[in-house]
Amino acid sequence: MKRPFLFASLVVASGLMLTNIYSSIVDAPSWGNNIPYSMDVAREYYKASNPGNFFRIFSPLNQGLGLLCVVLFWKSGRKTRRFLIGAFLLYFLAEGITFQYFYPRNAIMFESGTTDQVMLKNVWQEWSTTNWLRTLVVAAGVVCSALALHRTYTAPKQAELAGA
Repeated sequence: MKRPFLFASLVVASGLMLTNIYSSIVDAPSWGNNIPYSMDVAREYYKASNPGNFFRIFSPLNQGLGLLCVVLFWKSGRKTRRFLIGAFLLYFLAEGITFQYFYPRNAIMFESGTTDQVMLKNVWQEWSTTNWLRTLVVAAGVVCSALALHRTYTAPKQAELAGA
């Protein structure tokens, strides 16, 4: 009955990772295509809704599921527990990077209304480069979660074989 939560954690974390990849491949190049005009277009586009609306739901859900999996699988073995703690810490780190690094840059690019071309290009370049790092952090968390899931299937069999 515990595994569905681990599967859910993997699905949500993978979705966040793929959304970050999409942002790096599709959105960010569009934002930086013709600064400051491309930023004006993005600001206009994001008036009704923006990616933050997605991440404000799914990032906390991801962290909550990660923590829940640590609790649920605590007694499933040291390796499984370590993978899940690692995944949770990586998901938490990605959210910390978002708050400390990305939110201020998002505010400059999409909320400030500035047309300072040099500043916008620098902030956009910083955002674009560092989003790949954030994506790698989430991807490492996904790998840890997947390894933990794998252990939930193989560790019980290994324990049976050792006792036989």
